[in-house]
Amino acid sequence: MESALAVSRLPPQDPGTPVLSVVDMHTGGEPLRIVLAGCPEVSGPTLLAKRRYMRQHLDHVRRRLMFEPRGHRDMYGAVLVPSELPDAHLGVLFLHNEGYSSMCGHAVLALGRFALDFGLVPAPAAGTREARVNIHCPCGLVTAFVACEDGRSHGPVRFHSVPAFVLATDLMVDVPGHGKVVVDIAYGGAFYAFVSAEKLGLDICSAKTRDLVDAASTVTEAVKAQFKINHPDSEDLAFLYGTILTDGKDAYTKEPTTNICVFADEQVDRSPTGSGVTA
Repeated sequence: MESALAVSRLPPQDPGTPVLSVVDMHTGGEPLRIVLAGCPEVSGPTLLAKRRYMRQHLDHVRRRLMFEPRGHRDMYGAVLVPSELPDAHLGVLFLHNEGYSSMCGHAVLALGRFALDFGLVPAPAAGTREARVNIHCPCGLVTAFVACEDGRSHGPVRFHSVPAFVLATDLMVDVPGHGKVVVDIAYGGAFYAFVSAEKLGLDICSAKTRDLVDAASTVTEAVKAQFKINHPDSEDLAFLYGTILTDGKDAYTKEPTTNICVFADEQVDRSPTGSGVTA
């Protein structure tokens, strides 16, 4: 009895320091830290306004959760907030080592299971094999479909994202150290630049991860400097999130291909990605 009580008690702490309660999950190895409680109220009439408010006034929460000693360089986070959309079960703001994303597929997959198991959506009817979870992301409403059994998640999760589109193809960019490089830019809830690693003198299957990250980051910065990103709905979504290096085979094969997604501040996605694959 005493042991159970000891586990439930918080250790002595400064009463002026907020206590953050989180649940850690992962999707294919890519982490997600979901904030359950302790985050100050995120003000704003819309989800994008809440995203701006958190960036301007609550960035210390992101840093506390994402960085050492509580997090690590590749940590990813989600703060649950109210949504203004009547069809949404929950709203979410995404956190990472650089700031705030507009979409995150691996987080949507994890949040689908989380919402079902933690009762954030109504329990599915008996015999239902897949529960629907409407998640309002900064890019728009995304629907996760969670395989379930007896009202609990059981098996895979899939999702329907916002419409994807190509912003630019065969864009010539002057990449320092590599000269003129042709890239494509596409949107899958966030914007990415796409380029074959071979064009940068790298074999994606044998090159060191550090070399791939350096090359992708150089492409990202070059595109940001030389090409203006536009989004048809909101300037809040008009930014380049990262660069995806491919094996160059995606244009002519139906077989699985290899890529690496480098986003935010040189963060490597440990999962196949969600918004990047959509793009």
